[in-house]
Amino acid sequence: MRLLFLGDIVGQPGVDFVKKALPRLRAAEGIDLVIANAENASGGSGMTPRTYRDLRKAGVDLVTMGDHIYKKQELIKTLETDDRICKPANFPEEAPGREYVLAPSSDGVMTAAFCLLGRTFMRSVDCPFKAADRVLKMLEDKTRQIVVDIHAEATADKYLLAHHLKGRVSAVLGTHTHVQTADEQILGGTAFISDVGMTGPYDSILGRRIDRVLPTTITFVPSSFEVATGDVRLAGAMVDIDGGSGKATSIRRVMLNEADLESLPPAL
Repeated sequence: MRLLFLGDIVGQPGVDFVKKALPRLRAAEGIDLVIANAENASGGSGMTPRTYRDLRKAGVDLVTMGDHIYKKQELIKTLETDDRICKPANFPEEAPGREYVLAPSSDGVMTAAFCLLGRTFMRSVDCPFKAADRVLKMLEDKTRQIVVDIHAEATADKYLLAHHLKGRVSAVLGTHTHVQTADEQILGGTAFISDVGMTGPYDSILGRRIDRVLPTTITFVPSSFEVATGDVRLAGAMVDIDGGSGKATSIRRVMLNEADLESLPPAL
């Protein structure tokens, strides 16, 4: 089974590029399932129900979120009723949303996904290690193909979780910092990378307009950090998983810009 995991989709430029690129990329790479972190998909912070529907229609099978999950409160009903989007599993039980999600790949085998927040330089949340153990217990009789999105600031948090879960899940893939790292590896059958990167405008400061962020940083005079528009790219990780064991057999980084997209054959 070939899985594509897309990193933090930022704003309308990121969403539009996913809509344009994903059908062609799925066809060219033989992708069976797509998971995306979309906590920044609407205006750069949070996600609306409409954006969620657009991503699902574009071919995203499962959606994970992060610390900005409730920035658009109109998403709460979707979180409570839709079975393809999940909250961080180490949020309080009372927080709206599901702790994990499931979807069949193109061969019919179920794949589960859940996300966790790190605790270093992040908001206070429950223990990600205990939350992961709890969710894995819930998934024991459902599937062996399990993908974990670790949404964290600190690289150490991501490595610690990967080693805690190695051999127990198919992949532990980092998000939140928006910069793709070059440490992809297989740990005891678990694919890992510290950050899969950002899907959005790269002529920016992590997706926001340079001419807004830089002066505010220098002068302390507040401004609106609007989403940038230039040099839009799709970033993520491609993971091949053995359907019988649920073990990852390979992981590679994906980075696709407009020129790369044009080189792909059109989707049938």
